[in-house]
Amino acid sequence: MKNLVRIMLEGTYTNLKRILFASDRVTDMELRSKILEGRIVPTDKVATESCIGCAGCKNVCPTSAIEMVKLETPVELMEGLVKEEIPVIDSLKCVNCYYCHDFCPLYALFGEAGTIHPNDVGDVNPDVREMLEKPVKISDDKLAYISKFLSDTAILRKRQDQENSK
Repeated sequence: MKNLVRIMLEGTYTNLKRILFASDRVTDMELRSKILEGRIVPTDKVATESCIGCAGCKNVCPTSAIEMVKLETPVELMEGLVKEEIPVIDSLKCVNCYYCHDFCPLYALFGEAGTIHPNDVGDVNPDVREMLEKPVKISDDKLAYISKFLSDTAILRKRQDQENSK
């Protein structure tokens, strides 16, 4: 009985400290104020500079939470490859399955941080032009699997043409 009273008193004291003095608070008061006032700025979900605009993320999304939006000015990434669109995630439809991230060619093929992520992209600054020009060794099954979801199947056709010409 003595231990039960002690536990109750300790619990009451701890809760009073939390309520009155904000001890053990997970969020600081500034962040709490921003949340209550609606001033929170969501983190970026797409690294637009590094994204190549392939629409692989859109094609693989099971809930159609990703929409490709036209760029005002298309960007030439390398000869023959122009980025005309970038993805935008609808957070209300997203179920955080991370397929978009896993199928991003930067992540899936090059092992770099993916340019799209349902929660936060973080810092993604690879030299995309250099990566695209550098030859990458990819197994045929992995390339076939990934290219099913990319909007441009020219990669597979090019490889098949090269094998047929041998």
